[in-house]
Amino acid sequence: MASKSQGIAELVLLPSPAFILFFLPLLLLFGLIKTKKKSLSLSSPNKLFPKSYPIIGSAPAISANQKRRVQWISDLIQVSPTSTFVLNRCFGQRQVFTANPANVQHILKSHFSIYPKGEHFRKTNTDFLGNGIFNSDGETWKFQRQNASHAFSPRSLKSFVEKEVDEELYERLIPILSEAAANKIVLDLQDILQRFAFDNVCKVAFGYDPQYLLPSLPEQSFASAFEEATSTISERFNCNFHFLWKLKKAFNIGSEKRLRIAVSEVRDFAKQVIRAKKKELQSRSCLDSVDLLSRFLNLGHSDEEFVADVVISFILAGRDTTSAALSWFFWLLSKNPEVENKILNEITEEKQGKTKNSVYDEVKDMVYTHASLCESMRLYPPVPVDTKEAAIDDVWPDGTVVKKGNWVAYHPYAMGRLEKLWGTDWAEFKPERWLQRDSVSQKWSFEGRDVYTYPVFQAGPRVCLGKEMAFLQMKRVVAGILQRWRVVPAVECFEPVFVAAFTTKMDGGFPVKFVERGVEQ
Repeated sequence: MASKSQGIAELVLLPSPAFILFFLPLLLLFGLIKTKKKSLSLSSPNKLFPKSYPIIGSAPAISANQKRRVQWISDLIQVSPTSTFVLNRCFGQRQVFTANPANVQHILKSHFSIYPKGEHFRKTNTDFLGNGIFNSDGETWKFQRQNASHAFSPRSLKSFVEKEVDEELYERLIPILSEAAANKIVLDLQDILQRFAFDNVCKVAFGYDPQYLLPSLPEQSFASAFEEATSTISERFNCNFHFLWKLKKAFNIGSEKRLRIAVSEVRDFAKQVIRAKKKELQSRSCLDSVDLLSRFLNLGHSDEEFVADVVISFILAGRDTTSAALSWFFWLLSKNPEVENKILNEITEEKQGKTKNSVYDEVKDMVYTHASLCESMRLYPPVPVDTKEAAIDDVWPDGTVVKKGNWVAYHPYAMGRLEKLWGTDWAEFKPERWLQRDSVSQKWSFEGRDVYTYPVFQAGPRVCLGKEMAFLQMKRVVAGILQRWRVVPAVECFEPVFVAAFTTKMDGGFPVKFVERGVEQ
């Protein structure tokens, strides 16, 4: 009863129905017409900046650019002298976007304590992520991070790449791709990589094998439910008028009804994994399991809902980020055969010259491949935008005034496209920008960029725990595929449509053919 009463109370605070039904549509229509007219006759960069109206802010421009919101904000940031842009949303809410490295360091490190995820982010995402690590602050976040960090020790990383990744690679992925190559079958590489990553994250984090990447490529309702949940939650967060999704949720209609069903299915899956793990631990009467889920359960956590939050958060982190990064990477390689050849040469050299080294060492030494992945993620970061909320009034290094309650966001997608950070050739896929060649040995060495210029894995206290694990996994997959096949888009001159929810994706997937090395198409 309490939650229902609270929901009714929230509705009372909403704008009057008369305003919603009459004035708001008229304002939106008027604004959309003006926005479209402006977009046809841009004569100066300043005209890119959206007009702000009373009450609704820049809602018309936001609506007009909803399908390309990440690229739109990136365009605005690029013409801003400070690489910072303030977007006025409805009812006086300000959202401050930045691609200025000094501001990013200010937010993520030097003033970390005053830029939490915030109440708005948590409320919007709670139905899906609960109190998981990506949706929590303070002690709840610290507890999860401290316990999760044990899964990323050097010993765990070595076991991960030599056991879980190689097992999934050689027993499942390569046989599927071999059959596709032999029979000239077109596969959706984005889907294949998501299946691969899902099996991997479940095995390493939960000690559970969902067998998602089988030769039959089985349909799994969980995957559809997970996609529905992530896309709808993202729409919630980015919608113009948040009272609209709250109304739909109150009446259980439309996208909110679909979200409720999807989240229920995702949470049921998470709870099944938890219960199976509990039985396993009880039957063995031991505490020696090293996976993440066992660690949380062995600490005595009996709240199944909280542990389910942990499971869902790590599925989101492990399934969608690496698969997104690799999908864009293979597409870029298909457009840059000279880069592909250099990676192939490196793979061959590693195989021939270091046969006695462990798989772990072999993958770690793939310097050019590492640089290529970094370059790919510069242009197509798996998480294109990350949002916080200002806990107090503040002033950023570039002079931007931020007020308590403002939503703030650093924008890795825009940062990868700034000429002032990457030079006039920023649009080129150029792994060499990450490398330095030794004048004597002529060997490449990797030269990373400042983490606040390249915050693809965040930075500061919330820097991604799985960064090294992700690189090991991706390099192993790249080597396993490229030494056998060329990955060729099934559609000539294929140009993927960029879409973003929590992570970046190719709308409609990435249809490809696998052509054996030395064999013509």
